[in-house]
Amino acid sequence: MRLIGRLLLGSLGLVLAIPCGAIVLGVGVLIDPASRHAVARLGLEGLIDLASGLSPDVMLMAFAALSQTLLVLLALPPSLVALIGEAIGLRAAAWYGGASGALTALLPWLTRSGSPRAGGQAALAVEGRAVALYFLTGAASGLVYWLVAGLSAGRSEDGRSTEVR
Repeated sequence: MRLIGRLLLGSLGLVLAIPCGAIVLGVGVLIDPASRHAVARLGLEGLIDLASGLSPDVMLMAFAALSQTLLVLLALPPSLVALIGEAIGLRAAAWYGGASGALTALLPWLTRSGSPRAGGQAALAVEGRAVALYFLTGAASGLVYWLVAGLSAGRSEDGRSTEVR
């Protein structure tokens, strides 16, 4: 019975954590000047211009790739950290927030195999801001998960800790 309760609580935590990460990412993109400038350059006119020269199949594949990228960026880190935290019975907010934030910030580097980008100091500054934004996105989703489900991880039904000391 305890396992079913933990599964339900963990699922609810992830259902709330993933949209929270999306909100933090969206707000961060709007607040960061470089990201806001890039979104403004693409804007609605840029999307219409881009769409006018592409076939519907290519547009659908581009939308699917963007959706997949956002899913991996927003859902994978808090899910993986929650799974590890539940398996070990961790209840620390630092684990859920820090590990989820670090994993989210590392994802872009892991996907491009750690190779540095060309572009000098300006590109490095923009990438640094993006990494900070990704860290905040992951940390927010990890902390929301911790508030919902992580506080009670590793506890028995009578409320005592089951962690090995």
